[in-house]
Amino acid sequence: MKMYVVCFLITVFAAFSSCKKSSGGSDPVVHPPVVTKVFYSTDKFVMGADLSSVNGVEDNGGIFLDSGTVKDPFTIFKNHGANTIRVRLWNNPQWLAAYNNGKLYSDINDVEKTIQRAKAAGMSVNLDLHYSDQWADPGNQAIPAAWNNLTLDVLKDSVYQYTLSVLNELKNRNLTPEFIQVGNETNQGMLFPTGEVVNDNWTAFGVLLKSGIKAIRDFSATSSIKPQIILHVAGPENADYFANGVINKAGVTDFDILGVSYYYVWSTLTSLTQLGTTISSLKSKYGKKIMIAETAYPWTSLYADNYNNVISGSVAFAGYDVSKDGQYKYMKDLTQQVITGGGAGIMYWEPAWISSKLTDKWGTGSSWENNTFFDFSGNSLPAIDFMVSPYQF
Repeated sequence: MKMYVVCFLITVFAAFSSCKKSSGGSDPVVHPPVVTKVFYSTDKFVMGADLSSVNGVEDNGGIFLDSGTVKDPFTIFKNHGANTIRVRLWNNPQWLAAYNNGKLYSDINDVEKTIQRAKAAGMSVNLDLHYSDQWADPGNQAIPAAWNNLTLDVLKDSVYQYTLSVLNELKNRNLTPEFIQVGNETNQGMLFPTGEVVNDNWTAFGVLLKSGIKAIRDFSATSSIKPQIILHVAGPENADYFANGVINKAGVTDFDILGVSYYYVWSTLTSLTQLGTTISSLKSKYGKKIMIAETAYPWTSLYADNYNNVISGSVAFAGYDVSKDGQYKYMKDLTQQVITGGGAGIMYWEPAWISSKLTDKWGTGSSWENNTFFDFSGNSLPAIDFMVSPYQF
């Protein structure tokens, strides 16, 4: 796929309506004038969006509009420059059945639906293997119920067989991902307690990573699509520690991309320039491509439901407003810093997890609706066009 440029004239100018607590803005949003739109190939720069919750949102009444017209969300993202869709996979999330009339999400069937929709819209896929039945993050790496009490040797084999079987299942349906994450935000390891890094001992974690990586490389030997392997750490300030531990202490060198989550509310970085410098340093030191695997910025501090928002929006990042324009400006400046630092891409986390009747153990609706690329009525917001801005490489 080649990078191509589409030029167009903007003939409509309007002021952006402010978000109201009751509706979040019900009128179609007028996107800011962009004289030149640039659509990037994944080889040039990954413009990604995690759409893991879209199927569940739509099943529970959520709709997506672009310029006031209801459209398929995957088409919306493609039209606004996304070239990659990220999707999480949980091993066996049976706990969700009690909240949605027996319906599961983020299981293999749901993931296959998401990948099919992404590929049908002409986008690549990043498969995020959590190796858990539920959310995995730095402090939560719960071992799947089916793998409880296994020794490291048996667990290693389980990781290999599971990873290989997932990829073969997807290949049989012409759904092979172009990227694959071996774990999600694995700062201190995965599959706790067996694979947890304790007292700076990275050995067991390394054994499990190598097993997952070997499964992917073995799969790739007979696949026309050879997924690039991503290892994932939360926080740019933790990335050097993580990369050093994985590469130099665990001996894990056979991966392609170091993925980093960056959320300003949880990071010690005080400027986006620091992020660019960090990316440049990591790339030079470890010889791996660096990618922002997750990020977000709020467009409002209000809410559309009673599900508490994870990022409240009450505190902005220095130099930026919590507003529709502020979200757009932040994402453009963030992306330019990633590019300036030599980064390979950026993936926005759950920009379509709008409020609906979707329910989990923490609430009904969304804890993220103020960070999405859609207002409370489902209309697309200006920030979705950060992916087609002309950047300096």
